[in-house]
Amino acid sequence: MGGGASRRPHPPVVGSPLPVTDTALLEVRGLTKTFGSVQALAEVDFEVLPGEVMALVGDNGAGKSTLIKCVAGIHGYDSGKVLFDGNEVHIHGPKDAARLGIEVVYQDLALCDNLDVVQNMFLGREERDWFFRLKEPIMEQRTAETLSSLAVTTIRSIRQPVASLSGGQRQSVAVAKAVQWNSRLVILDEPTAALGVAQTRQVLELVKRLAEQGLGVVLISHNLHDIFEAATRITVLRLGRDVGVYEREKTTQQEVVHAITAGIPTKVAGVAETGTVVS
Repeated sequence: MGGGASRRPHPPVVGSPLPVTDTALLEVRGLTKTFGSVQALAEVDFEVLPGEVMALVGDNGAGKSTLIKCVAGIHGYDSGKVLFDGNEVHIHGPKDAARLGIEVVYQDLALCDNLDVVQNMFLGREERDWFFRLKEPIMEQRTAETLSSLAVTTIRSIRQPVASLSGGQRQSVAVAKAVQWNSRLVILDEPTAALGVAQTRQVLELVKRLAEQGLGVVLISHNLHDIFEAATRITVLRLGRDVGVYEREKTTQQEVVHAITAGIPTKVAGVAETGTVVS
């Protein structure tokens, strides 16, 4: 890329959060997606508010990954609407999502083990001068600022190879890479999978810090202990349909498990069997 990155990084500053409103940052209405004869999503509703951690849970095949890939521009959808900041948007690819401020951290993290932290943070978005030389000091400074703003203090050097980092440290780098580019909505796919207790705690604290800074966060996980530790609300999908939206402080793990395994898909607000539905 000549002349620098298309979007200049602007790391969030702790203590200066984005304004939090009741208007949904992301709103999905009646989204339907089929793959041939298989209906992956059927009229799914989903929303994320600024400054909240919205958990997305469901059994294997419930449609979680398909929903996120539709939002991220990986898949198109057959019908429905996607609104961002209250305006309908048409996301035709990951670049469209990135321009809106939507970043996804997938389970495989998409990091290069042979590169150091700085190189991974700017991979494909390198800062260059007029002679196409890398602006190493600027990239180092912005990497350090982003990690510091997220209170990531366990990485010894931003110039150490990613291969030498622990699982929790790698997850922290992947999240920092996502939020560095003026992101407003961060989607995390199984961020604590295969992590130890201490590393899981580190990642969950990072997730909560993102919300405190005013970002919308979508947390996809099978681990309900992690969900109840970090989430504000919980959306349950079952067999490609939304079962309900639960407020973490007003529900229990048993109720969520029941919704995952035997919940009745409905779009009618106030049905007790499906939890607290936010219309």
